[in-house]
Amino acid sequence: MKKLYSVILKPLFDFLIALVGLLIISPLFIFLIISLFILNKGKPFFYQLRAGKNGKLFTIIKFKTMTDKTDNQGNLLPAMERVTKIGKICRKLSLDELPQLINILKGDMSLIGPRPLLPEYLERYTNTQNMRHNVLPGITGWAQVNGRNTISWEQKFEYDVYYVKHQSLPLDFKIILKTIDKVINRKDINNSETLDMPEFKGTKA
Repeated sequence: MKKLYSVILKPLFDFLIALVGLLIISPLFIFLIISLFILNKGKPFFYQLRAGKNGKLFTIIKFKTMTDKTDNQGNLLPAMERVTKIGKICRKLSLDELPQLINILKGDMSLIGPRPLLPEYLERYTNTQNMRHNVLPGITGWAQVNGRNTISWEQKFEYDVYYVKHQSLPLDFKIILKTIDKVINRKDINNSETLDMPEFKGTKA
């Protein structure tokens, strides 16, 4: 039953939910594209290579919440100085994640799974941590509803591996409900709400 869900039912649910979701939110989607297009000088989307299932690389799509402003030396300004007003709202409400529904339609991602991380992290995982790539990465996941950016990388990966080992419809449904609660109540956001997690440099033995 577990294999039936993960191999057939879940991919089908992902595609249908992503397709219907995009249709429902299309007015908001279009509004954000236009707004961010203006604020970010024609660049409403943020593209970045991430590691997906089995470590395969793909391009993740998010709304661009920060400008590309630099200092006199050409270096990017600190993140908090580059986040736009609409960008702050997008991050607080997780609206910047919405374009990843396109990644789901393309088969790069799932609605639920470990978050896709940078390719350079691949060689830094332990064998156990690397199990997080046994499934498609997700927009939300077990780690995101159990601490998000307030927990360490090691704790995140423990939750990711737990999800891989216990993936099921009841667990996915639980994650969806907890995700809705987190977004509505804005829980477990890192202190600045505009900064990303620090770089993962590997787990010390």
